[in-house]
Amino acid sequence: MQSSDPNHPITCARESGRVRVLFEGHEIADSDDVLVLREADYPPVRYFPRDDVAMAFLRRSDKTTRCPYKGVATYYTIYRDRQIIEDAVWSYEAPLPGMERLAGRLAFYPQHVDFQNDALSPAETATLPPGTAPRDARDIDEIVRHTDSGSGSSQAEHWDANVSMPDDEAWEGDEDQVVGRPYHGTGSI
Repeated sequence: MQSSDPNHPITCARESGRVRVLFEGHEIADSDDVLVLREADYPPVRYFPRDDVAMAFLRRSDKTTRCPYKGVATYYTIYRDRQIIEDAVWSYEAPLPGMERLAGRLAFYPQHVDFQNDALSPAETATLPPGTAPRDARDIDEIVRHTDSGSGSSQAEHWDANVSMPDDEAWEGDEDQVVGRPYHGTGSI
């Protein structure tokens, strides 16, 4: 999809990877089918399929605007956790010819949400231009290393200890104590 006006270039391409939209830390969109629209000198905009957006937290408002290149935009207000962000999301329900790929997709104003690309944090994603794949997406095994699987034990093999442990038996009345009791006699617990 491209604009036919050379003075106002518009391109649209799929963003690689999965992108999530977080509002106050809560996921309100998650998709691997995100379109990135680049229009003239404006910042790139991500458009999400409606089926990948938690529409239960959005309500259509009365606001509409008209773009001479894309058509009439309708707006949505975010209602989540007792917060109301008016007109934070927009959509081109019936875009102009040449912009059909945007039909029914939703875009979010970046000042109200965080975007998270693949395994990157929202802060790391913010440093990537939209449409750019993470340069070194983290290995999943590294991300879950030593996290509790619910059984009370690590999901990954334990790393070797990087310090030696004191000999507990040496503390119990051994004349030749190899390791002294730390903080002994200081009143510390």
